[in-house]
Amino acid sequence: MSLKNIPLLCLLYTLPLQAQTRKLEGKITSDGKPVPFASVGLTDIKTGTTSNELGEFKIDGVAPGTHILQVTAVGYVKYVQQIRIAATGAPYHIELQATSSALNEVVVSGTLKAVSKMESPVPVEVYSPVFFRRNPTPSIFDALQNINGVRPQLNCNVCNTGDIHINGLEGPYTMVMIDGMPIVSALSTVYGLSGIPNSLVERVEIVKGPASALYGSEAVAGLINIITKDPVTAPLLTADVMTTSWQEHNVDLGLRFNIGKKAKSLVGINYYNYQQPEDKNGDGFTDVTLQHRISVFNKWSFDRKEGRVFTIAARYFYEDRWGGEMNWDKQFRGTDSVYGESIYTSRVELIGNYQLPVKEKMMFQFSVNQHDQNSAYGTTWFNAKQNIAFAQLTWDKQLGRHGLVAGLPFRYTFYDDNTTATEDKTDLGSRNRPDRTYLPGIFVQDEIKLAQAHTLLLGMRYDYNSIHGSIVTPRFAYKWAPDHNNVLRLNAGTGYRVVSIFTEDHAALTGAREVVINGSLDPERSWNVNLNYVKKIPLNNAFLGLDGTVFYTRFSNRIMPDYTTDAQKIIYRNLDGHAVSKGISLNTDVTFSFPLKLIAGATYTEVFQVEQGEKTRPMLTEKITGTWSASYAFRKIGLTFDYTGNLYGPMLLPRLSEEDPRAAESPVWSIQNVQLTKKLGKNWEIYGGLKNILNFTPPSNSIARSHDPFDKQVQFDGNGQVIATPENPYRLTFDPSYVFAPNQGIRGFLGARYILPVK
Repeated sequence: MSLKNIPLLCLLYTLPLQAQTRKLEGKITSDGKPVPFASVGLTDIKTGTTSNELGEFKIDGVAPGTHILQVTAVGYVKYVQQIRIAATGAPYHIELQATSSALNEVVVSGTLKAVSKMESPVPVEVYSPVFFRRNPTPSIFDALQNINGVRPQLNCNVCNTGDIHINGLEGPYTMVMIDGMPIVSALSTVYGLSGIPNSLVERVEIVKGPASALYGSEAVAGLINIITKDPVTAPLLTADVMTTSWQEHNVDLGLRFNIGKKAKSLVGINYYNYQQPEDKNGDGFTDVTLQHRISVFNKWSFDRKEGRVFTIAARYFYEDRWGGEMNWDKQFRGTDSVYGESIYTSRVELIGNYQLPVKEKMMFQFSVNQHDQNSAYGTTWFNAKQNIAFAQLTWDKQLGRHGLVAGLPFRYTFYDDNTTATEDKTDLGSRNRPDRTYLPGIFVQDEIKLAQAHTLLLGMRYDYNSIHGSIVTPRFAYKWAPDHNNVLRLNAGTGYRVVSIFTEDHAALTGAREVVINGSLDPERSWNVNLNYVKKIPLNNAFLGLDGTVFYTRFSNRIMPDYTTDAQKIIYRNLDGHAVSKGISLNTDVTFSFPLKLIAGATYTEVFQVEQGEKTRPMLTEKITGTWSASYAFRKIGLTFDYTGNLYGPMLLPRLSEEDPRAAESPVWSIQNVQLTKKLGKNWEIYGGLKNILNFTPPSNSIARSHDPFDKQVQFDGNGQVIATPENPYRLTFDPSYVFAPNQGIRGFLGARYILPVK
């Protein structure tokens, strides 16, 4: 046989084999959306491909018969299935389950409707307990330090009370809610935040920018909505115990149980105790306030016909905290013998959500809370009581392309204290007159699906404040999502805020300065616009997420505390001009095919006010914030390493005068932490690490004249101004308001968790 015929014979021999091969094709989706760039392979014959941008794939030359199909994609659970390829067959449809629900999480804070995060026209950031466990803390207030653009701010070097800043705006501009109820406000924004334990948190939703069109007053910088756990899905038992080298002890317990067939209940208990005074900076004062607090939470869920909702929850919180000179004792409370700031806080909260038994989707929400405050700041007493009742009826209706939400909210606030805030001066003298504020309103919102990729949201709210009258707040949002990996959102609207100084500014209560209110204070108004872009980038062995925002807020009637005109006073007045907060923010997260997860974010903010043509920068507003988190899991040994950190600064600090030797501006500072977590079986894990590994603390002279807290050695002239003396050459008085960072340095921590899931 001629050698020329060999190629022909080989071709003829392979034709039957080629005729028997088939084409395997299909589409990969998750939650109805395509999954691009997924790896698709038949492991038994070691052949494969990658899905395209539409999630489609095709593998040629597959022999009929049984094969093992494997699909992997970053951010999704591995799919392995035995398939049989016949001579003919329809394309395969493969549905992947996301390993992280970040793309598909249901959020409610942006629009008052339960929608997936990607579908919401309003950008909502969602943080789960897994995120907060990377840097375990005893309360939500401390946990928020690792969220980009959000800063827990301490307002006093002595008692360590604080508030939460968003994008450089002070704490009173941030609304904090529990299950969508505006019960964490006024007094509780200063004294109640540390009493919200992590054990009751299902997730935290954050909306940056004014949300007054939906939530009313206070939601100017944004809102933080703490969603509590559902008794239906919560574990049967959870326990988390942690202690630190500073002898701080924290216990979180959770228990779920059923009462009959239609009622499920969840009980959560948080206990925190710190009773070991420390003065590592040598100023004679406690570095951290001593605290003893307990929070008890109980939530019920009831089964109803047609799956209608009925939940009710209650929480009791009590805290005893004090800070001051190291030899202070309760016998010195309120006296001028030894300086101390002692605060007793007692709160009761009730929250309910009931779906009406009608065909239309109508929800009735209600909350009631009572806050009692008994405080002594040196010789200055601050006793206050606040009661807030809130009720809201909402209607949710889908009409073609229109998603309508309408509501009738009502809020009643009772406030009384022993200060001039509730004093009524008459010709016959003065008498106490508590504030009673009624705030009925109405709002409507229309979310319009213009096309597959285009959504428009229009909203309007009208409130009638019994003191300040009518307030209107419109809202606009537009979302363009050309594909699953790109989302552009434009949001604009107005916000307003009614101010209560003595519940918001701790410096007004320290007794170190006299409070002066210049005229009647009108509500603050703001206009805001922000542009948000989310980009998901599938890589060869990783998945990159980018979330960038440009924001701009302009205020009128802004109420400004003036610390500099008179060192003995804080003067409050409406700004005769305007104020601006603007900046840019970027969040990034990277998930690799190997067990490494990176999260990082940075925000640059410029906050200033313009009055009579002069531009100035407010105190305690940072220009730069940054946060990061890196987690790596050693799966074979059940060990996880977490490295978290933040970076802040610089910010202007409230000096007493130009002669004050303390720095006028804070440095750029950072708190960084490391942690190791070890799994023990299915239910247990232990964790430990170091907090503030750089051992950063503020200057030791942050408290002015800490050796003379009652100004007994300070000399004043006839106008009440301080006179320079050899003992006091800089003309200082006692002042603890110069604070920008915690005084707590490096410390170790150790803890254990136990979770008994539902069988």
